Amino acid sequence: MTFIARLSDVERKRINSGKSYEEFLHMPSLTAGLYVLPAHGLDLQKPHPEDEVYYVMRGRARFQSGDDDFDVSAGSVIFVRAEVEHHFHDIAEELAALVLFTTPRDTYKGL
Repeated sequence: MTFIARLSDVERKRINSGKSYEEFLHMPSLTAGLYVLPAHGLDLQKPHPEDEVYYVMRGRARFQSGDDDFDVSAGSVIFVRAEVEHHFHDIAEELAALVLFTTPRDTYKGL
């Protein structure tokens, strides 16, 4: 099976939903979504039961994961192990990230 998504369509759907996260792929071993946070916004996500990868597509912010804290911007790739506390902060420009989870989120409750 092949799946193609246009992130512009995903972004439009996310905006229409009024949510910061829009999942667009849900497979047995992988889920994917688009996560957007406004400049100076708050990232209220909690640790997840899955490993996770972020690819920052646009924006600038800091990212805290456990005791580590990093500057991130377009082109940054971030890996976070399952159950590790993490969040974006000091969001200087609207941040958009492609998010990949290693296993399906059976009971999605948002980021």
